[in-house]
Amino acid sequence: MKILVISDSHDNVANLEKVLKWANKNNIEALIHAGDLSAPGVLKNTLAPGFTKDIYIINGNVSDPELLAKISLDFSNVKYLGGEGEAEIDGRKIYITHFPPRAQAIAGASVYDLVVFGHTHKSETSQSGSTKLINPGSVGGLYNPATFATYDTQNGEVKIFEVNKI
Repeated sequence: MKILVISDSHDNVANLEKVLKWANKNNIEALIHAGDLSAPGVLKNTLAPGFTKDIYIINGNVSDPELLAKISLDFSNVKYLGGEGEAEIDGRKIYITHFPPRAQAIAGASVYDLVVFGHTHKSETSQSGSTKLINPGSVGGLYNPATFATYDTQNGEVKIFEVNKI
């Protein structure tokens, strides 16, 4: 199963729509958003209607947690995890947080197959023991080129993509 991993979209609806269209054409079966979607209306009007399979979402440091939680209840495919949380997708244990120090601490325990984080707007992948870490960068394209990632639950492969090259 392939999972789309995004973060820091910061209301860039055009980039988000482009990535969702790509995901729907490329057999992506789940989506993780690691925070800073920003305006909760983007969940309501773009993200949830644009990707109808399971969406796991957290808030970051630029969001309205109460409104995001409320809007997520309107969509059966959206799993709102609050400030951070865990999910099991296709047998893989995944932890989602927005902040790099927290991601490193969680990964260091080697409890999860994958730890996803964001915040820096720079894509990166690494390994901590048996745990893979992914920062997909900023799909919004702030400070660095707009990027996102995929994670394959079958073989653990991570790929980073630039939005302007899809």
